Amino acid sequence: MRKQRREARRSVAGYRSSLFWRIVTAGAEAVDRRVGWDRLPVLPGLLTLLGLRVKLRQKNLHDTGRLPSVNLPDPAPPSETHKVNRTADGSHNDLDEPRMGMAGTRFGRNIPLERIAPAAPEDVLSTPNPREVSRALLTRDELTPAESVNSLVAAWLQFMIRDWFSHGTGPTERPWEVPLMDDDPWPEHPMRIMRTPDDPTRDPQAPAGTPDTHINVSSHWWDASQIYGTSETEQRLVRAGELGKLHLWDDEQSPFPSAPSRDPSRVPGFWLGLAMMHDLFAREHNAICDHLHTAYPSWNDEELFQRARLVNAALLAKIHTVEWTPAVISHPTTVKALRANWWGIAGERVHNLFGRISDSEVVSGIPGGETDHYGVPYSLTEEFVAVYRMHPLIRDEWHLRSAADDTSLRHCTLRDISGPGTLKVLETTEMADLLYSFGTLHPGLVTLHNFPRFLQEFERPDGQLQDLAATDILRSRELGVPRYNEFRRLLRLKPAANFLELTENRAWAEQIQWLYDGDIEKVDLMVGLYAEKLPAGFAFSDTAFRIFILMASRRLNSDRFFTEHYTPEVYSKAGMAWIDDNSMITVLLRHHPELRTALAGLTNAFAPWHTAGRTVD
Repeated sequence: MRKQRREARRSVAGYRSSLFWRIVTAGAEAVDRRVGWDRLPVLPGLLTLLGLRVKLRQKNLHDTGRLPSVNLPDPAPPSETHKVNRTADGSHNDLDEPRMGMAGTRFGRNIPLERIAPAAPEDVLSTPNPREVSRALLTRDELTPAESVNSLVAAWLQFMIRDWFSHGTGPTERPWEVPLMDDDPWPEHPMRIMRTPDDPTRDPQAPAGTPDTHINVSSHWWDASQIYGTSETEQRLVRAGELGKLHLWDDEQSPFPSAPSRDPSRVPGFWLGLAMMHDLFAREHNAICDHLHTAYPSWNDEELFQRARLVNAALLAKIHTVEWTPAVISHPTTVKALRANWWGIAGERVHNLFGRISDSEVVSGIPGGETDHYGVPYSLTEEFVAVYRMHPLIRDEWHLRSAADDTSLRHCTLRDISGPGTLKVLETTEMADLLYSFGTLHPGLVTLHNFPRFLQEFERPDGQLQDLAATDILRSRELGVPRYNEFRRLLRLKPAANFLELTENRAWAEQIQWLYDGDIEKVDLMVGLYAEKLPAGFAFSDTAFRIFILMASRRLNSDRFFTEHYTPEVYSKAGMAWIDDNSMITVLLRHHPELRTALAGLTNAFAPWHTAGRTVD
């Protein structure tokens, strides 16, 4: 019956291919090309973005699951608890297709499968090779700050990415060998970069020329797996076993999964910002448990844990949708559009007074609406991963200061607050002071010549050096993500005709032209994204934004825990109220009330905070 209802909804949803919507989408693309959505007044800009999203849903969702694969065992049979609880591994989110989006399933694509380039050495290591791009175009000489936001945006983003995707640990055999210039100071020639792990679900008998596929070690769903783990074993390790709660730092048990492979001191990319966000939302989970226990005192540990996990994951999704993203792309049109994703054009006030007033996601937002995969099984995509390569957000230098009076506590480099050093800082510095320091420091702008130097000579826990800038370039090539101009064509955007059209910075245009031997078609996606002119209020590129237009809403539309099961019956009435009533600011103040002065008068916690002692007008 559920499947029949879904098919009925899809037939009703045929608007996407109707004459009316063909006219709307064609008009949106024409206006966007001729004028630019960002140059329009807010209402026409919103209508243009709506038309672009419909077209992207039609043309830029592609299922790699239909490529040849081995026969995979089905997850455990569905039970009654699957209807109301998220599973640890993401299975059974779609009750008809229980493997959809679970950990260990394939990344999808936003480009046609036949356009995926093979990971041939002559392409992956082509001139300029990834290390040359890193040294010539990405190295930071001096921080270019993103002055409209604070460094919590960098911490938050990596915290989210740890939930969304991971290709896993690359095999040590057969690394990519990147040839180096004679004057390159890298200690080993050639530079070795581990390959992305092969897809274990790929059919070894697949015909020659079948596009490469790779799996997501994480669940594809927005389910806070970075807090709760992606297996029952990991989940048991983080749980306290009482009143639904999680272990915290100050109960002398790490809030992180304690399996050696996930030990913070051993996991590449672990740093202070990630630890701060993890601690904050582990505490938030426990506060939600207290709230639910007060409202429903008969609930046991399991019931409290499951409801609190749902509420916490939804609160994270809400904060990312209506606070983080509008902060980093603060154009008036995108701020309105992103808030409409959550509350619809009717707005937050109408939602708070009346709830949903329409079945339309445009009017009342996506949460609580109908589940819709838009004809393609849900997954995150390799292109989504590629546009989220935003390491320039991270600073190299960190001045830690007191939240009480802004006095200096210590000066740190990124090296000091990464890996095992993170734990030392957490043990010696108050969390409120760390949050205050991040809230009053600008991150870097996602642009050329702004990649953290520390990450270009990053020492992995296994002792191996890694240039993450070179690795980022190599990964997009290896995973078949198109070069910049081809990427734009496949999103129906005008490609750059020359290097001055690629970037308004003449010096950069000359550098890129020289490095790529005058061939605009060779320019790597990340280089183009970092070089292009940004819309007003944006901390990253408009081309990357096209993937966000599509995928930001899809992550909500496809997840029944944000759509048809986003109800008081599943979350509880008290749980739904918690999501409605809270924001990043209330979360920060609940656990660190000493931040009240720094946050006074702010409406978005990712905007620069007040300096302690400053009089607020």
